[in-house]
Amino acid sequence: MSTFQQPEPKDRPARLTVGVVGAGRVGPALAASLRLAGHRPVAVSGVSDASRRRAAELLPEVPLMPPADVLRHADLVLLTVPDDALPGLVEGLAETGSVRPGQLLVHTSGRYGARVLDPALRAGALPLALHPAMTFTGTPVDVQRLAGCSFGVTAPDELRMAAEALVIEMGGEPEWIAEENRPLYHAALALGANHLVTLVAQSMELLRTAGVTAPDRMLGPLLGAALDNALRSGDAALTGPVARGDAGTVAAHVAELRAHAPATVAGYLAMARATADRALAHGLLKPELAEDLLDVLAGHADGATGAGGSDGTEGNAR
Repeated sequence: MSTFQQPEPKDRPARLTVGVVGAGRVGPALAASLRLAGHRPVAVSGVSDASRRRAAELLPEVPLMPPADVLRHADLVLLTVPDDALPGLVEGLAETGSVRPGQLLVHTSGRYGARVLDPALRAGALPLALHPAMTFTGTPVDVQRLAGCSFGVTAPDELRMAAEALVIEMGGEPEWIAEENRPLYHAALALGANHLVTLVAQSMELLRTAGVTAPDRMLGPLLGAALDNALRSGDAALTGPVARGDAGTVAAHVAELRAHAPATVAGYLAMARATADRALAHGLLKPELAEDLLDVLAGHADGATGAGGSDGTEGNAR
C-alpha cells in the first residue's frame, strides 16, 4: 500500500509549461504523464531520427527546437540525456544564459543527485533529481507503466514537497535518496534490472540450443514465480543445485556450457559462487556439501580465467 497521499491542492505545483531536452525513451513518456496531470508540454529537443519519432508519437504537435529554446519556453524542463552528457549539458545551458531564475530543472539520471545541477542553481533555477526506477521502451506503454513506479528523489529540502508532488502527479511513488547515496542506489538498480535482462537472454538462447521451441513460454511462469518469491522472502527463496550443494550437477552444467556456450561460463561461475555464499550464510547450504561444491567452482574458475583460486569466494564461504 502506498505510503504517500495525493498532495493537497495548496501543495500541488501550478499548471506548468513543460519542455524536454533529450527525446530518448524517458523524457517524452514523463512529459506525456505530466500532460495527463494537467501540465502543458510546449517544446522538445531531439537529434536522432528515433528521438524525433518518439517525440512525435508521445508528444504530438509539440514542436521540436534546440535545447536553449526549450528552456526559453518552459517553466519545467526535463533533462533526459545520458548520464555522461548531463554535467556538460547543465554547464553549457548555464554559461549561455539559457537558465531562467525560478525555472524548475529536473534531471532523470539515477547516478546523480541534485548537485550536478549546481551551475543552474547558481543561475537561479530550482534543481530536482527525479529518477524513475523503471525500464523504458520508448512507446506509449511507458506512460501506463509509470503508475506505481518508484522514483528516486533528491532535491534541496525546500523543494522536497514540490518534487514529491510532481512524482505523484506522474503516477509514481517518491522515495527519498540522499545525495551521497545516489551512486549506490543506481548500482543496486542496475545489478537487479540490467543484469536480469542479460541472464534471461542467455537462458533463452541455451533453451533454444537444447531444442525448446518456445523458451519464453517456458521461462515466463518460472521467472515470474522466482521473482515474486525473491521479493517476498529474500535469500530464503533460494533453490536449485547450488543452494542444495549438488556439486555433480553444477559440474555437469559447467561442462555443457563450455561445450555449447563458452561465453556464458564466467557469468555462471560468478553467480554460482555468489549464490553459494548467500545460501551458506543463511543456513540453506550445508557446510559439508559446500566443500565439494566450492571445490568444483574453484577448479572450473581456474580453467576459465587462467587465474588461481576463486577470487577469495571459497575462503569467505567457508
